Amino acid sequence: MIDPHLLHVPRLGRHPGRFRLAGTPVITVLLGSLASVVPLIAQSPVMPTFGLLLLLSWRLLRPELWRVWIGLPLGLFDDMVSGQPLGSAMFLWTVALIGIDYIEHRMVWRSYKQDWLIATIAIIFCITGGVFFARITGGGEIRLSLVAPQMLWTVLLFPFIVRQCARIDRWRVMA
Repeated sequence: MIDPHLLHVPRLGRHPGRFRLAGTPVITVLLGSLASVVPLIAQSPVMPTFGLLLLLSWRLLRPELWRVWIGLPLGLFDDMVSGQPLGSAMFLWTVALIGIDYIEHRMVWRSYKQDWLIATIAIIFCITGGVFFARITGGGEIRLSLVAPQMLWTVLLFPFIVRQCARIDRWRVMA
């Protein structure tokens, strides 16, 4: 009988393809952004921002994977799919990634709780910034208390999303 632990060991001389290595994280973030088009009827935004969650999870899990500018194209896709004012997620996601990069260069090591705190600050910044951009582009009077449940759900869902990204990452690097 074959040992199930040996099934996850890469074979010698076999490496995953370049598309699998580089494309998997990008595709997961794009699919996360597409979650905003799921027809959900609600009085206020309660669905977590999955695109942002996946972006932050990949960035904190694998810092060497992306450069800071990746927030521009992924944010553009999120803006086009979610209906936010064009450029808001592009700006907010890029600033969040710059902030994470700045923090990362100052810390010698990070723990899981620090990653969760960094993600919480980035989530609150991006959702609050999204409200600001919606207000200045004619979205009406939107209060922060209206998006508070969305912030809460997004922050609480972060550990689960990081765990799923780690599981996908193990598959991504195995041959």
